[in-house]
Amino acid sequence: MKKTSCILIILVALIGCKNNSKNTPEIPVKKATIYPSDVISFMDEWKILLGDGTYKDSLVNYAKDNFFYVETENETNWVVYKTPNAGVTSRTSSNTRTELGQKKHWIPETGGKLTGTLKVQHVSTTGDATVASSFSVVVGQIHSDEGHENEPLKIYYKKFPGHTKGSVFWNYEINTKGDNIGRFDYSTAVWGHDFSVVGSSSTEFPKEPEDGIALGEEFSYKVNVDQGIMHLTFTAKDHQTVQFTKSLIKSEFATKETIPAQVKSVYANREKGGGVERESAYANEKQYFKQGAYNQANGKSTKSETYAGDITRQYANGSYAEVWFKAATLDLGNSSEKE
Repeated sequence: MKKTSCILIILVALIGCKNNSKNTPEIPVKKATIYPSDVISFMDEWKILLGDGTYKDSLVNYAKDNFFYVETENETNWVVYKTPNAGVTSRTSSNTRTELGQKKHWIPETGGKLTGTLKVQHVSTTGDATVASSFSVVVGQIHSDEGHENEPLKIYYKKFPGHTKGSVFWNYEINTKGDNIGRFDYSTAVWGHDFSVVGSSSTEFPKEPEDGIALGEEFSYKVNVDQGIMHLTFTAKDHQTVQFTKSLIKSEFATKETIPAQVKSVYANREKGGGVERESAYANEKQYFKQGAYNQANGKSTKSETYAGDITRQYANGSYAEVWFKAATLDLGNSSEKE
């Protein structure tokens, strides 16, 4: 009898334990955060300005939701740069950016290299089609940090609403001789149109480029400045590889006679433009690379929708730029950088 009672007690205890285990909630395993610096290892070489005005100069193990973070797609990690049409801008621009800025400087004579493999996921869906910078985002730059602080390289992606394919092109901004009000950009197409191809009215778009790049379509660029010469290489699957060279130490635009017809057309009705460049262009002038999403849409020049600066509403209604990078590299030239 005593033995039977012991067996019953053990069975009741086991049943009770089993029932309790069913009622105990499972504790979810928290996934480890993947930071942009885990995906692209050069983040210690950069600082960043986000579209809400946040500035950070230490990017290892740093991310910020809705601006600078990691998305995983088909087991590939991508660093996301996202920025609205209106937010907090830098002192030299009317456009928002979530964009890296290289900490170190270099001069064209010593040079440096920047590469990126990316896809543009979104550009502003509103804007004036007659304005060259509408519906576009800059995904890589060389920026001067002396003199006029102009930009010898801006790599653009632009897609008009309703089009499947957009354009990739690059602009060279002159290092203006004299008053910088005369500055202008000269644009060169990579795939699709260049900067100068605009709509016939604010709501009418040009023909869609046959050889363009779609949103979400991956492409790569390589910028190599060596002994004052900028070498550019652009690659994409099912597209022709395109290469360019451009001197950063000897100007092509030093006289009125050398200003291209494209420039005269683009700047015909604008306050800026009409100047000439220093003969030595950007020679011996401090430069640095930039990479990310520099949104070219704003409420003023491109007349893009900004929802009174409300970032949440802008993101919900297509008033933003979003760029994903899965790989990038940075190298300085052989000589020490100029600080």
